[in-house]
Amino acid sequence: MNRAGCKMEIPALSAMFHPETAESETTSTRHVWKYYSINSLSARSPGLPRARPSGATAPLLRATSSFRQTDRQQPETLDSSETGAGQGSEIAPESLRRRPRSTRAAVLICLFEGGSGGGGEGDLRVLLTKRASTLSAHPGEVSLPGGKREEGDADDIATALREAKEEIGLDPSLVEVVTVLQPFVTKIGITVVPVVGILADKNAYHPATNPAEVEAIFNAPLEMFLHDENRRAEEREWMGDKYLLHRFDYQTADKKYEIFALTAGILIRTASVVYQRPPAFAERCPKFWHS
Repeated sequence: MNRAGCKMEIPALSAMFHPETAESETTSTRHVWKYYSINSLSARSPGLPRARPSGATAPLLRATSSFRQTDRQQPETLDSSETGAGQGSEIAPESLRRRPRSTRAAVLICLFEGGSGGGGEGDLRVLLTKRASTLSAHPGEVSLPGGKREEGDADDIATALREAKEEIGLDPSLVEVVTVLQPFVTKIGITVVPVVGILADKNAYHPATNPAEVEAIFNAPLEMFLHDENRRAEEREWMGDKYLLHRFDYQTADKKYEIFALTAGILIRTASVVYQRPPAFAERCPKFWHS
């Protein structure tokens, strides 16, 4: 548990090295961290594609180096366990591992530097969508690009990238996947896997909404999910477990969005790892998220 009341550990940056290649905290190690690149991180992540850091700036590289081995879940292939647990990863309980693949989904946390809203250098932002009002599930709500696993998807990364292309026209070749975070589990038993990717060249991406699924595409600063401003929370209860449902308000030039529930929880988790600190508020996330 972190001090905010959730099952989450925020790692020290030096802990991200694999045990077999770890160095002591020497001048040499600090030098490695200072110049750590997306490419070297991907090389240390078996199963993840090697990154092509062309155009990546210092803030993106620093964000990438905030993830360590115990935060990276191996992407689940069709014949692997539900958690994809490997050396140094957290093993999910038997109830989660036994869930059928039809109840598994993945979302893409696509990070880039700057963007609409006046974000400058060092302002890491995340792509978000407002779901179409005609959808039967969660119409009009803000979400991350993503959806349920399909039979042709090789793993969780493939699911997240495919869904992002279908929903918002994001070409997978533009995204450098750097980590797969610990899954979240919804009330109805859907396992949601957060896949973190870097969009180094945001000018190469030309947003294109799929009107059947997405009403709008926007982006928000990642760090806002650690701040208490523009946030409110309400207490909920599920099977005797009392928790807080967080809601973040975000205003663009012409629209106001509300980011809440699981989407907010995933972004709180991501921001905590990237910025190496817990949120400025009591989180009290539901136990079933990591049951």
